[in-house]
Amino acid sequence: MNNNRVRNIKKELLSDNWYTLNKFSFEYQKDDGSWEEQHREAYDRGNGAAILLYNKKKGTVILTRQFRMPTYVNGNEDGMMIEVCAGLLDGDNPEDCIRKETEEETGYRIDNVEKVIETYMSPGSVTEILYLFIGAYEDQMKVGEGGGAEDETENIEVLEYTFEKAMRMISSGDIKDAKTIMLLQYAAIHKLVGK
Repeated sequence: MNNNRVRNIKKELLSDNWYTLNKFSFEYQKDDGSWEEQHREAYDRGNGAAILLYNKKKGTVILTRQFRMPTYVNGNEDGMMIEVCAGLLDGDNPEDCIRKETEEETGYRIDNVEKVIETYMSPGSVTEILYLFIGAYEDQMKVGEGGGAEDETENIEVLEYTFEKAMRMISSGDIKDAKTIMLLQYAAIHKLVGK
């Protein structure tokens, strides 16, 4: 950390029930040179990775559907979200993590993944860096049913959509997940799938 406009950082643990919630108190130097005390809470759940699986020949993508409690309590009527495959690094490097998550969640075993974006998804309150990947898949790469790891209380439905349908689902509001939208738009800009 090398921002000389920040000093006297104090960290207080508020919760470590699921992941870690800390309160940071610090002084920040304003443009006029004066210092003001500020307080922020930051949720630390570790870093993660996500991948858009695409099949150029078929013009399809693999997505997942699962229940997300935070969306359910904030206006998502059934709490179900359509997303790209994703998971927390849990000590793995991003490439190894996303290969493992891909097989657990979708049943596809892929070797070649390409990192295309590295992003903070909610920088005002969450420390997570999310590494976004793309990876080509073919039907013969399917080695299992997917659905998520049994010990992680995941109930994941694997979906295969045409790329055009997935893009329409962004406009219709059926896909509202930011990482999924970013990766689908990346695929559109770089003409990975479709015409």
